Amino acid sequence: MNRAMLIAHREVMAYVKTVGFWLSLLSLPFFAVLGGFMPTLIKRAEPVQNYILVEEAAPAASSGLAAAVREALEKDYDRTVLSSLSIAAVGEAGITGRDTVRKAVDEGGYEAGLAALKQVAPRAGASFKAPRRDKIELPAPAELTSAADGVALDAKAREWVQKDKSEGGQDLSAIIILSNKDSGPAARIWSRRAGNNDMEGQIRDALRDVNRQKAFEASGIDTAVVAQVENYRPDITLLSPRAASGGEVGLRDRLPSIIGVICGFLMWSLIITGASMLMNGVMEEKSNKILEVLLSSVTATELLVGKVLGVAILTLTVMGGWGIISAVGLAATLPDVARDIGAVMLTNGLWLYLLLYLVGGYLMYAVLFAAIGAFCETPRDAQTLMGPVMMAMVVPLLFMQMAVRNPDAVILKVLSFIPPFTPFIMSARAPSQPPLIEVILSIVVMFVFAGLMMWLSGRAFRAGAMSDAKLSWKSFLGAMRHS
Repeated sequence: MNRAMLIAHREVMAYVKTVGFWLSLLSLPFFAVLGGFMPTLIKRAEPVQNYILVEEAAPAASSGLAAAVREALEKDYDRTVLSSLSIAAVGEAGITGRDTVRKAVDEGGYEAGLAALKQVAPRAGASFKAPRRDKIELPAPAELTSAADGVALDAKAREWVQKDKSEGGQDLSAIIILSNKDSGPAARIWSRRAGNNDMEGQIRDALRDVNRQKAFEASGIDTAVVAQVENYRPDITLLSPRAASGGEVGLRDRLPSIIGVICGFLMWSLIITGASMLMNGVMEEKSNKILEVLLSSVTATELLVGKVLGVAILTLTVMGGWGIISAVGLAATLPDVARDIGAVMLTNGLWLYLLLYLVGGYLMYAVLFAAIGAFCETPRDAQTLMGPVMMAMVVPLLFMQMAVRNPDAVILKVLSFIPPFTPFIMSARAPSQPPLIEVILSIVVMFVFAGLMMWLSGRAFRAGAMSDAKLSWKSFLGAMRHS
Protein backbone atom coordinates (compact mmCIF):
# COMPACT_ATOMS: atom_id res chain seq x y z
CA MET A 1 0.00 0.00 0.00
CA ASN A 2 2.91 2.34 0.71
CA ARG A 3 4.17 1.87 -2.83
CA ALA A 4 0.69 2.64 -4.21
CA MET A 5 0.68 5.87 -2.16
CA LEU A 6 4.09 6.77 -3.56
CA ILE A 7 2.73 6.30 -7.08
CA ALA A 8 -0.29 8.47 -6.15
CA HIS A 9 2.00 11.19 -4.76
CA ARG A 10 4.05 11.07 -7.95
CA GLU A 11 0.93 11.48 -10.08
CA VAL A 12 -0.35 14.40 -8.01
CA MET A 13 2.93 16.31 -8.09
CA ALA A 14 3.39 15.67 -11.81
CA TYR A 15 0.11 17.42 -12.58
CA VAL A 16 0.18 20.10 -9.86
CA LYS A 17 3.47 21.45 -11.21
CA THR A 18 1.95 22.07 -14.64
CA VAL A 19 0.33 25.30 -15.78
CA GLY A 20 -2.57 23.33 -17.25
CA PHE A 21 -3.68 22.11 -13.82
CA TRP A 22 -4.03 25.65 -12.47
CA LEU A 23 -5.73 26.81 -15.63
CA SER A 24 -8.28 24.01 -15.31
CA LEU A 25 -8.83 24.91 -11.65
CA LEU A 26 -9.60 28.52 -12.49
CA SER A 27 -11.33 27.97 -15.83
CA LEU A 28 -14.81 27.11 -14.54
CA PRO A 29 -15.15 30.11 -12.17
CA PHE A 30 -13.74 32.40 -14.84
CA PHE A 31 -16.10 31.22 -17.56
CA ALA A 32 -19.03 31.12 -15.12
CA VAL A 33 -18.48 34.79 -14.26
CA LEU A 34 -17.85 35.63 -17.90
CA GLY A 35 -21.03 33.80 -18.91
CA GLY A 36 -23.04 35.73 -16.33
CA PHE A 37 -21.78 39.08 -17.56
CA MET A 38 -21.60 38.14 -21.22
CA PRO A 39 -25.16 39.27 -22.17
CA THR A 40 -24.54 42.65 -20.52
CA LEU A 41 -21.12 43.02 -22.13
CA ILE A 42 -22.52 42.14 -25.55
CA LYS A 43 -25.39 44.58 -25.07
CA ARG A 44 -23.05 47.42 -24.11
CA ALA A 45 -20.59 46.61 -26.88
CA GLU A 46 -23.23 46.75 -29.59
CA PRO A 47 -23.37 50.14 -31.33
CA VAL A 48 -26.56 52.17 -31.15
CA GLN A 49 -28.70 51.71 -34.25
CA ASN A 50 -29.91 55.00 -35.70
CA TYR A 51 -32.92 54.68 -37.96
CA ILE A 52 -35.28 56.86 -39.97
CA LEU A 53 -39.04 56.31 -40.16
CA VAL A 54 -40.81 57.25 -43.38
CA GLU A 55 -44.52 56.71 -43.96
CA GLU A 56 -45.83 56.27 -47.47
CA ALA A 57 -48.83 58.42 -48.41
CA ALA A 58 -48.80 60.00 -44.96
CA PRO A 59 -49.95 63.54 -45.92
CA ALA A 60 -52.91 62.28 -47.93
CA ALA A 61 -54.08 59.40 -45.77
CA SER A 62 -53.06 60.83 -42.38
CA SER A 63 -52.87 57.30 -41.11
CA GLY A 64 -50.62 58.10 -38.16
CA LEU A 65 -48.82 54.78 -38.71
CA ALA A 66 -45.39 56.21 -37.92
CA ALA A 67 -46.64 57.70 -34.65
CA ALA A 68 -48.20 54.38 -33.68
CA VAL A 69 -44.95 52.53 -34.42
CA ARG A 70 -43.02 55.07 -32.34
CA GLU A 71 -45.41 54.47 -29.44
CA ALA A 72 -45.05 50.69 -29.73
CA LEU A 73 -41.24 50.93 -29.76
CA GLU A 74 -41.33 53.22 -26.73
CA LYS A 75 -43.48 50.72 -24.83
CA ASP A 76 -40.98 47.99 -25.66
CA TYR A 77 -38.17 50.10 -24.20
CA ASP A 78 -40.26 50.83 -21.10
CA ARG A 79 -40.67 47.09 -20.52
CA THR A 80 -36.89 46.70 -20.66
CA VAL A 81 -36.43 49.45 -18.08
CA LEU A 82 -39.03 47.97 -15.72
CA SER A 83 -37.46 44.52 -16.01
CA SER A 84 -34.02 45.99 -15.20
CA LEU A 85 -35.46 47.52 -12.02
CA SER A 86 -36.48 44.16 -10.60
CA ILE A 87 -33.24 42.44 -11.66
CA ALA A 88 -31.17 45.18 -9.98
CA ALA A 89 -32.57 44.15 -6.58
CA VAL A 90 -31.30 40.55 -6.75
CA GLY A 91 -27.67 41.19 -5.83
CA GLU A 92 -28.49 43.07 -2.61
CA ALA A 93 -31.95 41.85 -1.60
CA GLY A 94 -32.11 38.43 -3.23
CA ILE A 95 -35.13 36.83 -4.87
CA THR A 96 -37.50 38.27 -2.27
CA GLY A 97 -36.38 41.81 -3.09
CA ARG A 98 -36.78 41.14 -6.80
CA ASP A 99 -40.35 39.99 -6.28
CA THR A 100 -41.11 43.08 -4.16
CA VAL A 101 -39.84 45.44 -6.86
CA ARG A 102 -41.64 43.51 -9.58
CA LYS A 103 -44.93 43.78 -7.70
CA ALA A 104 -44.42 47.53 -7.23
CA VAL A 105 -43.69 47.90 -10.96
CA ASP A 106 -46.88 46.03 -11.87
CA GLU A 107 -48.96 48.23 -9.61
CA GLY A 108 -47.39 51.68 -10.07
CA GLY A 109 -44.93 51.61 -12.97
CA TYR A 110 -41.39 52.97 -13.04
CA GLU A 111 -41.58 55.47 -10.17
CA ALA A 112 -43.14 52.94 -7.80
CA GLY A 113 -40.59 50.32 -8.84
CA LEU A 114 -37.66 52.70 -8.28
CA ALA A 115 -39.01 53.64 -4.84
CA ALA A 116 -39.33 49.95 -3.94
CA LEU A 117 -35.79 49.29 -5.20
CA LYS A 118 -34.38 52.09 -3.03
CA GLN A 119 -36.23 50.64 -0.05
CA VAL A 120 -35.22 46.97 -0.35
CA ALA A 121 -31.78 47.56 -1.94
CA PRO A 122 -30.55 51.07 -1.07
CA ARG A 123 -27.17 50.77 -2.79
CA ALA A 124 -28.66 49.36 -5.99
CA GLY A 125 -31.43 52.00 -5.92
CA ALA A 126 -28.98 54.88 -5.51
CA SER A 127 -26.81 53.74 -8.42
CA PHE A 128 -29.57 52.49 -10.72
CA LYS A 129 -29.45 53.81 -14.25
CA ALA A 130 -31.97 52.98 -16.91
CA PRO A 131 -30.57 50.83 -19.74
CA ARG A 132 -29.38 52.84 -22.69
CA ARG A 133 -31.51 52.92 -25.78
CA ASP A 134 -30.16 50.59 -28.41
CA LYS A 135 -32.19 52.27 -31.18
CA ILE A 136 -32.64 56.00 -31.76
CA GLU A 137 -34.84 57.64 -34.40
CA LEU A 138 -33.30 60.37 -36.54
CA PRO A 139 -35.24 63.06 -38.43
CA ALA A 140 -36.07 62.12 -42.00
CA PRO A 141 -34.30 64.22 -44.67
CA ALA A 142 -36.44 66.20 -47.12
CA GLU A 143 -35.27 64.02 -50.02
CA LEU A 144 -37.03 61.04 -48.43
CA THR A 145 -40.21 62.76 -47.28
CA SER A 146 -40.73 64.39 -50.67
CA ALA A 147 -39.97 61.33 -52.79
CA ALA A 148 -42.83 59.61 -54.59
CA ASP A 149 -44.07 56.38 -53.05
CA GLY A 150 -42.85 53.07 -54.33
CA VAL A 151 -39.82 52.78 -56.59
CA ALA A 152 -38.65 56.38 -56.21
CA LEU A 153 -38.78 56.23 -52.40
CA ASP A 154 -36.94 52.92 -52.37
CA ALA A 155 -34.25 54.36 -54.63
CA LYS A 156 -33.73 57.30 -52.27
CA ALA A 157 -33.67 55.02 -49.22
CA ARG A 158 -31.09 52.82 -50.89
CA GLU A 159 -28.97 55.86 -51.70
CA TRP A 160 -29.07 57.18 -48.12
CA VAL A 161 -28.28 53.80 -46.55
CA GLN A 162 -25.23 53.49 -48.78
CA LYS A 163 -23.99 56.85 -47.48
CA ASP A 164 -23.87 55.38 -43.94
CA LYS A 165 -24.56 58.88 -42.55
CA SER A 166 -27.65 60.99 -41.87
CA GLU A 167 -27.99 64.71 -42.59
CA GLY A 168 -26.52 65.48 -39.16
CA GLY A 169 -23.47 63.33 -39.83
CA GLN A 170 -24.63 60.53 -37.50
CA ASP A 171 -24.21 56.86 -38.40
CA LEU A 172 -27.30 55.53 -40.15
CA SER A 173 -28.27 51.90 -39.62
CA ALA A 174 -31.62 51.58 -41.38
CA ILE A 175 -34.46 53.39 -43.13
CA ILE A 176 -37.91 51.98 -42.40
CA ILE A 177 -40.64 52.67 -44.94
CA LEU A 178 -44.10 52.14 -43.46
CA SER A 179 -47.20 51.53 -45.57
CA ASN A 180 -50.83 50.54 -45.13
CA LYS A 181 -51.97 47.57 -47.17
CA ASP A 182 -55.35 45.88 -47.37
CA SER A 183 -54.04 43.13 -45.11
CA GLY A 184 -52.75 45.63 -42.54
CA PRO A 185 -49.65 47.74 -41.82
CA ALA A 186 -46.40 46.68 -43.49
CA ALA A 187 -42.81 47.84 -43.67
CA ARG A 188 -39.80 47.72 -45.96
CA ILE A 189 -36.51 48.02 -44.11
CA TRP A 190 -33.45 49.26 -45.96
CA SER A 191 -30.61 48.22 -43.68
CA ARG A 192 -26.90 48.93 -43.89
CA ARG A 193 -26.34 45.36 -42.62
CA ALA A 194 -27.96 42.50 -44.52
CA GLY A 195 -28.54 40.48 -41.34
CA ASN A 196 -30.28 43.12 -39.19
CA ASN A 197 -32.68 40.62 -37.59
CA ASP A 198 -33.04 42.63 -34.39
CA MET A 199 -34.49 45.67 -36.18
CA GLU A 200 -36.71 43.44 -38.29
CA GLY A 201 -38.11 41.66 -35.23
CA GLN A 202 -38.86 44.86 -33.30
CA ILE A 203 -40.63 46.49 -36.25
CA ARG A 204 -42.67 43.34 -36.84
CA ASP A 205 -43.77 43.32 -33.19
CA ALA A 206 -44.59 47.04 -33.33
CA LEU A 207 -46.70 46.64 -36.47
CA ARG A 208 -48.48 43.69 -34.89
CA ASP A 209 -49.40 45.90 -31.92
CA VAL A 210 -50.59 48.68 -34.25
CA ASN A 211 -52.71 46.29 -36.28
CA ARG A 212 -54.29 44.82 -33.14
CA GLN A 213 -55.14 48.26 -31.80
CA LYS A 214 -56.72 49.32 -35.11
CA ALA A 215 -58.71 46.11 -35.32
CA PHE A 216 -60.13 46.71 -31.82
CA GLU A 217 -60.99 50.32 -32.66
CA ALA A 218 -62.72 49.25 -35.87
CA SER A 219 -64.82 46.81 -33.86
CA GLY A 220 -65.79 49.46 -31.33
CA ILE A 221 -63.72 47.96 -28.53
CA ASP A 222 -62.10 50.37 -26.08
CA THR A 223 -58.32 49.92 -26.45
CA ALA A 224 -57.79 50.98 -22.82
CA VAL A 225 -59.90 48.03 -21.71
CA VAL A 226 -57.93 45.73 -24.02
CA ALA A 227 -54.63 46.98 -22.60
CA GLN A 228 -55.90 46.42 -19.07
CA VAL A 229 -56.92 42.87 -19.93
CA GLU A 230 -53.58 42.10 -21.65
CA ASN A 231 -51.55 43.51 -18.78
CA TYR A 232 -53.44 41.54 -16.18
CA ARG A 233 -51.17 39.11 -14.35
CA PRO A 234 -53.11 36.42 -12.45
CA ASP A 235 -52.04 35.88 -8.85
CA ILE A 236 -51.27 32.15 -8.82
CA THR A 237 -49.85 30.46 -5.75
CA LEU A 238 -48.29 27.01 -6.07
CA LEU A 239 -48.74 24.94 -2.93
CA SER A 240 -47.30 21.62 -1.89
CA PRO A 241 -47.19 19.67 1.37
CA ARG A 242 -43.51 18.97 0.60
CA ALA A 243 -42.64 22.66 0.40
CA ALA A 244 -40.16 24.00 2.97
CA SER A 245 -42.87 26.26 4.38
CA GLY A 246 -45.40 23.45 4.42
CA GLY A 247 -47.55 25.33 1.93
CA GLU A 248 -46.40 27.84 -0.68
CA VAL A 249 -43.65 26.68 -3.04
CA GLY A 250 -40.72 29.09 -3.26
CA LEU A 251 -37.23 29.22 -4.70
CA ARG A 252 -36.00 27.05 -1.83
CA ASP A 253 -38.22 24.23 -3.11
CA ARG A 254 -37.16 24.62 -6.75
CA LEU A 255 -33.46 24.70 -5.98
CA PRO A 256 -32.98 20.95 -5.42
CA SER A 257 -33.79 20.00 -9.01
CA ILE A 258 -31.59 22.78 -10.37
CA ILE A 259 -28.72 21.83 -8.05
CA GLY A 260 -29.08 18.17 -9.02
CA VAL A 261 -28.74 18.82 -12.75
CA ILE A 262 -25.79 21.17 -12.21
CA CYS A 263 -24.08 18.58 -9.99
CA GLY A 264 -24.73 15.90 -12.60
CA PHE A 265 -23.12 17.94 -15.37
CA LEU A 266 -20.17 18.91 -13.16
CA MET A 267 -19.70 15.29 -12.13
CA TRP A 268 -19.74 14.22 -15.78
CA SER A 269 -17.11 16.78 -16.71
CA LEU A 270 -14.91 15.95 -13.72
CA ILE A 271 -15.06 12.19 -14.31
CA ILE A 272 -14.37 12.45 -18.04
CA THR A 273 -11.55 14.94 -17.40
CA GLY A 274 -9.93 12.84 -14.65
CA ALA A 275 -10.27 9.58 -16.56
CA SER A 276 -8.86 11.17 -19.72
CA MET A 277 -5.89 12.54 -17.75
CA LEU A 278 -5.27 9.05 -16.41
CA MET A 279 -5.47 7.43 -19.85
CA ASN A 280 -3.18 10.00 -21.45
CA GLY A 281 -0.66 9.64 -18.62
CA VAL A 282 -0.57 5.87 -18.97
CA MET A 283 -0.21 6.13 -22.77
CA GLU A 284 2.66 8.58 -22.47
CA GLU A 285 4.50 6.44 -19.91
CA LYS A 286 4.05 3.31 -22.00
CA SER A 287 5.35 4.97 -25.16
CA ASN A 288 8.38 6.27 -23.22
CA LYS A 289 8.99 2.86 -21.59
CA ILE A 290 8.47 4.40 -18.14
CA LEU A 291 5.81 1.78 -17.29
CA GLU A 292 8.39 -0.97 -17.68
CA VAL A 293 10.71 0.80 -15.22
CA LEU A 294 7.90 1.30 -12.71
CA LEU A 295 6.77 -2.32 -13.00
CA SER A 296 10.24 -3.44 -12.02
CA SER A 297 9.68 -1.88 -8.58
CA VAL A 298 5.92 -2.23 -7.99
CA THR A 299 3.21 -4.67 -9.00
CA ALA A 300 0.73 -3.84 -11.75
CA THR A 301 -2.06 -3.66 -9.16
CA GLU A 302 -0.14 -1.18 -7.01
CA LEU A 303 0.67 0.89 -10.09
CA LEU A 304 -2.99 0.98 -11.19
CA VAL A 305 -4.26 1.80 -7.68
CA GLY A 306 -1.66 4.54 -7.24
CA LYS A 307 -2.46 6.17 -10.55
CA VAL A 308 -6.23 6.02 -10.00
CA LEU A 309 -5.83 7.40 -6.47
CA GLY A 310 -3.50 10.20 -7.60
CA VAL A 311 -5.82 11.46 -10.32
CA ALA A 312 -8.77 11.09 -7.90
CA ILE A 313 -7.02 13.43 -5.46
CA LEU A 314 -6.48 15.93 -8.28
CA THR A 315 -10.12 15.66 -9.32
CA LEU A 316 -11.37 16.21 -5.78
CA THR A 317 -8.96 19.12 -5.39
CA VAL A 318 -10.36 20.80 -8.48
CA MET A 319 -13.91 20.10 -7.36
CA GLY A 320 -13.15 21.45 -3.88
CA GLY A 321 -11.59 24.57 -5.36
CA TRP A 322 -14.61 25.16 -7.55
CA GLY A 323 -16.89 24.63 -4.55
CA ILE A 324 -15.01 27.14 -2.36
CA ILE A 325 -14.87 29.79 -5.09
CA SER A 326 -18.57 29.30 -5.87
CA ALA A 327 -19.55 29.43 -2.20
CA VAL A 328 -17.62 32.64 -1.58
CA GLY A 329 -19.01 34.24 -4.73
CA LEU A 330 -22.59 33.31 -3.91
CA ALA A 331 -22.27 34.38 -0.29
CA ALA A 332 -21.00 37.79 -1.41
CA THR A 333 -23.53 38.39 -4.19
CA LEU A 334 -26.61 36.28 -3.39
CA PRO A 335 -26.53 35.44 0.33
CA ASP A 336 -30.14 34.21 0.42
CA VAL A 337 -29.53 31.80 -2.44
CA ALA A 338 -26.25 30.66 -0.83
CA ARG A 339 -28.06 29.82 2.41
CA ASP A 340 -30.74 27.90 0.54
CA ILE A 341 -28.15 25.92 -1.43
CA GLY A 342 -26.34 25.07 1.80
CA ALA A 343 -29.60 23.91 3.37
CA VAL A 344 -30.36 21.72 0.33
CA MET A 345 -26.92 20.10 0.40
CA LEU A 346 -27.25 19.29 4.11
CA THR A 347 -30.81 17.97 3.87
CA ASN A 348 -30.96 14.17 4.37
CA GLY A 349 -27.20 13.85 3.82
CA LEU A 350 -27.39 14.88 0.16
CA TRP A 351 -23.71 15.87 0.09
CA LEU A 352 -22.79 12.30 1.11
CA TYR A 353 -24.91 10.76 -1.67
CA LEU A 354 -23.31 13.05 -4.26
CA LEU A 355 -19.84 12.19 -2.97
CA LEU A 356 -20.58 8.46 -3.21
CA TYR A 357 -21.85 8.82 -6.77
CA LEU A 358 -18.72 10.79 -7.66
CA VAL A 359 -16.45 8.11 -6.19
CA GLY A 360 -18.33 5.23 -7.81
CA GLY A 361 -18.53 6.92 -11.19
CA TYR A 362 -14.88 7.87 -11.13
CA LEU A 363 -13.77 4.33 -10.24
CA MET A 364 -15.83 2.82 -13.07
CA TYR A 365 -14.45 5.04 -15.76
CA ALA A 366 -10.93 5.64 -14.39
CA VAL A 367 -9.93 1.97 -14.35
CA LEU A 368 -11.45 1.45 -17.80
CA PHE A 369 -9.57 4.40 -19.27
CA ALA A 370 -6.36 3.29 -17.57
CA ALA A 371 -6.73 -0.16 -19.14
CA ILE A 372 -7.30 1.39 -22.56
CA GLY A 373 -4.23 3.59 -22.08
CA ALA A 374 -2.10 0.54 -21.19
CA PHE A 375 -2.78 -0.92 -24.64
CA CYS A 376 -2.13 2.31 -26.53
CA GLU A 377 0.90 4.34 -27.42
CA THR A 378 -0.83 7.09 -29.40
CA PRO A 379 -4.24 8.83 -29.20
CA ARG A 380 -5.09 7.30 -32.58
CA ASP A 381 -4.80 3.84 -31.04
CA ALA A 382 -7.13 4.84 -28.19
CA GLN A 383 -9.89 6.07 -30.52
CA THR A 384 -10.74 2.47 -31.41
CA LEU A 385 -12.08 1.79 -27.91
CA MET A 386 -12.89 5.35 -26.83
CA GLY A 387 -15.65 5.80 -29.40
CA PRO A 388 -18.18 3.40 -27.81
CA VAL A 389 -17.31 4.62 -24.32
CA MET A 390 -17.91 8.27 -25.21
CA MET A 391 -21.19 7.45 -26.96
CA ALA A 392 -22.36 5.70 -23.81
CA MET A 393 -21.42 8.73 -21.71
CA VAL A 394 -23.50 11.04 -23.90
CA VAL A 395 -26.70 9.18 -22.97
CA PRO A 396 -27.05 10.61 -19.42
CA LEU A 397 -26.46 14.14 -20.74
CA LEU A 398 -29.56 13.76 -22.89
CA PHE A 399 -31.75 12.71 -19.97
CA MET A 400 -30.45 14.69 -16.98
CA GLN A 401 -32.44 17.79 -17.91
CA MET A 402 -35.64 15.77 -17.50
CA ALA A 403 -34.87 15.61 -13.77
CA VAL A 404 -35.79 19.29 -13.38
CA ARG A 405 -39.35 18.76 -14.63
CA ASN A 406 -40.03 15.15 -13.68
CA PRO A 407 -37.34 13.44 -11.57
CA ASP A 408 -39.59 10.40 -11.08
CA ALA A 409 -40.07 9.70 -14.79
CA VAL A 410 -39.96 5.97 -15.56
CA ILE A 411 -37.10 6.33 -18.05
CA LEU A 412 -35.00 8.11 -15.41
CA LYS A 413 -35.73 5.40 -12.85
CA VAL A 414 -34.64 2.72 -15.32
CA LEU A 415 -31.43 4.55 -16.24
CA SER A 416 -30.69 5.04 -12.54
CA PHE A 417 -30.02 1.30 -12.20
CA ILE A 418 -27.85 0.94 -15.31
CA PRO A 419 -24.37 1.32 -13.71
CA PRO A 420 -22.59 3.36 -16.43
CA PHE A 421 -25.38 5.97 -16.17
CA THR A 422 -26.10 5.71 -12.43
CA PRO A 423 -23.74 8.39 -11.05
CA PHE A 424 -24.99 11.07 -13.44
CA ILE A 425 -28.72 10.32 -13.46
CA MET A 426 -28.91 9.79 -9.69
CA SER A 427 -26.92 12.96 -9.02
CA ALA A 428 -29.62 14.83 -10.93
CA ARG A 429 -32.44 12.99 -9.15
CA ALA A 430 -31.10 12.74 -5.57
CA PRO A 431 -31.83 16.37 -4.52
CA SER A 432 -35.53 15.81 -5.33
CA GLN A 433 -35.61 13.14 -2.61
CA PRO A 434 -36.47 9.94 -4.50
CA PRO A 435 -37.42 6.92 -2.36
CA LEU A 436 -34.55 5.96 -0.07
CA ILE A 437 -34.63 2.37 -1.34
CA GLU A 438 -33.84 3.64 -4.87
CA VAL A 439 -30.89 5.68 -3.61
CA ILE A 440 -29.43 2.80 -1.57
CA LEU A 441 -30.02 0.19 -4.27
CA SER A 442 -28.49 2.38 -6.98
CA ILE A 443 -25.38 2.96 -4.84
CA VAL A 444 -25.03 -0.78 -4.18
CA VAL A 445 -25.45 -1.66 -7.87
CA MET A 446 -22.98 1.04 -8.87
CA PHE A 447 -20.25 -0.09 -6.48
CA VAL A 448 -20.72 -3.78 -7.34
CA PHE A 449 -20.32 -2.90 -10.99
CA ALA A 450 -17.36 -0.64 -10.15
CA GLY A 451 -15.72 -3.58 -8.37
CA LEU A 452 -16.27 -5.79 -11.41
CA MET A 453 -14.82 -3.09 -13.66
CA MET A 454 -11.79 -2.75 -11.38
CA TRP A 455 -11.16 -6.51 -11.55
CA LEU A 456 -11.56 -6.79 -15.34
CA SER A 457 -9.72 -3.55 -16.11
CA GLY A 458 -6.95 -4.50 -13.69
CA ARG A 459 -6.32 -7.69 -15.65
CA ALA A 460 -6.33 -5.77 -18.92
CA PHE A 461 -4.04 -3.09 -17.49
CA ARG A 462 -1.56 -5.72 -16.31
CA ALA A 463 -1.51 -7.41 -19.71
CA GLY A 464 -1.31 -4.17 -21.68
CA ALA A 465 1.41 -2.64 -19.52
CA MET A 466 3.60 -5.75 -19.70
CA SER A 467 3.31 -6.46 -23.42
CA ASP A 468 3.77 -4.74 -26.75
CA ALA A 469 0.59 -6.17 -28.24
CA LYS A 470 -1.10 -3.94 -30.77
CA LEU A 471 -4.45 -2.60 -29.72
CA SER A 472 -7.47 -4.52 -31.02
CA TRP A 473 -10.71 -5.82 -29.59
CA LYS A 474 -9.26 -9.33 -29.77
CA SER A 475 -6.13 -8.44 -27.77
CA PHE A 476 -8.09 -6.31 -25.31
CA LEU A 477 -10.72 -8.97 -24.52
CA GLY A 478 -8.14 -11.74 -24.62
CA ALA A 479 -6.05 -9.94 -22.01
CA MET A 480 -9.00 -9.70 -19.65
CA ARG A 481 -9.62 -13.44 -20.01
CA HIS A 482 -6.08 -14.74 -19.72
CA SER A 483 -4.06 -12.14 -17.76
